[in-house]
Amino acid sequence: MAIRCFVLDDEPLATNLLQDYISRLPDLELVGISNSPSQALGTLQQMMVDVIFLDIQMPRLTGFDLLRPLSYRPKVIFTTAFREYALESYEFDVVDFLVKPISFERFLQSIGKLYRFSAVPFTPSEVQEQPNTTRDYQYFKVDKEMVKLYLDDILWIESLKDYVRIHTVSGSVVSYLRISYLEEKLPPNRFIRIHKSFIVALNHVQAVSATYIRVNNVEIPIGRIYKAKLDETLQKK
Repeated sequence: MAIRCFVLDDEPLATNLLQDYISRLPDLELVGISNSPSQALGTLQQMMVDVIFLDIQMPRLTGFDLLRPLSYRPKVIFTTAFREYALESYEFDVVDFLVKPISFERFLQSIGKLYRFSAVPFTPSEVQEQPNTTRDYQYFKVDKEMVKLYLDDILWIESLKDYVRIHTVSGSVVSYLRISYLEEKLPPNRFIRIHKSFIVALNHVQAVSATYIRVNNVEIPIGRIYKAKLDETLQKK
C-alpha cells in the first residue's frame, strides 16, 4: 500500500519540486498539496495522511502551529531554509529535517528513514488490524533509476569506495552509497559487517572458517577487527 503524502509550503517552487520528487517513487502517493497553511489545516483535519512534507516559516501559521491542533500525529519531514528551527521541530514525530535547497539525493535519504526498510504503511489502524505479511525492501539509486531490492534477496554487499555493489540472488547492482551508511541502516539481526569492504546477509551464510565466510559459493574474507563481533553473533544464532 502506498504511503500517503501531503506537501505544504507557501512557495510554489518548493511544492512543485517535492511533487516531482514524490512522483519518481512508486510507493509514495501524493494525496494533497497546498501553498496556504490555513487551507491545509482544514484539509488535514478531515483527511488522515501518513507523512507531511512541511515548511516551518509561513505567513500566519508556522508549521508547528499547523501540527499542534491535529487529532492525529502523522510522520513529519520538515523542509525549511532556517536551520535554527531544528531543535524545536523534535517536539513532533519527526522523520527528518531537510534544509533548502533540497537535492533529490538528500530527499531519498529522508525516504529511506521513512521506509525503515519495511513495507509497513504508517496508518495506525491499518497496522493494528493487518499483520505484516509483506517482504521488507529498500530502494537504491542505480544509474538514473530507483531500483527496489528485497532484503531477503541480498547475499552480500561490497564496498567500492563511494559506491557499493549489492549482490543478490538474481544478480548485482551498483549504487551510490557508502558501506558505512548501510551498516547503520540495515537490520543488525539480518546483516553483519565482516570486513572493511564487506557486509553479508546472515541467512545466506553457507559456511564459516577462521578467515572467510562462504555465501553463494563465494569465499568472503573476514577482517581481523570484525571477527570477535561475528563470533558473538553466530553463537546467538
